[in-house]
Amino acid sequence: MSEHYVINLGRQLGSGGKEIGEKLARDLGIAFYDKELINLASKESGLCREFFEKADEKASQGILGGLLGARFPFITESAYPYNSYLSNDSLFKIQSDVIRHLAEKQSCLFVGRCADYILRDHPRCANIFISATPAARINRLMKLHNISAEEAEELMEKADKKRSSYYNYYSYNTWGAAATYHLCIDSSVLGIDGTVTFVKQFIKQKLQLP
Repeated sequence: MSEHYVINLGRQLGSGGKEIGEKLARDLGIAFYDKELINLASKESGLCREFFEKADEKASQGILGGLLGARFPFITESAYPYNSYLSNDSLFKIQSDVIRHLAEKQSCLFVGRCADYILRDHPRCANIFISATPAARINRLMKLHNISAEEAEELMEKADKKRSSYYNYYSYNTWGAAATYHLCIDSSVLGIDGTVTFVKQFIKQKLQLP
């Protein structure tokens, strides 16, 4: 595993984190995984992708919202002979196994999904968090989704709550806190491309890349 490296990128909605991740992966010539993980987890487990979409970056309801948690029926009984239901925790484990398997095979960049915690024992990793000012995030979301400032703010607040609950529950760390990552950066200071350049230089130095 040591010959490969991983970049784990957390992000606030509207910070441009996904775009920054895509550009970083392209510049470094490594694989990029975001929503693709849902397809891979579905293929690996033989389960319908809708299960993973419903549970995507949602904390287990076992602690936060109910005794046994939100559960989704299997597409077929044969997929898992012991139970006809699948919990968010089980889906998280399947996705975690996919992330670990990918990191063993190649260098890659993962967006969200607690990849930094899942790969915490990886010998060569860089954990980055991308934030931005509320004004910059709202402006970006308005343009991306053609929505009002009020709608953008509501979307932003819901996403922050969802991502922090998911991350804090599964990782036992604090989403967005400086102590959790190797580098936290505000993309609204340098812009998307400037942030990519800065983060790439940091990664190269940390991981001793050519």
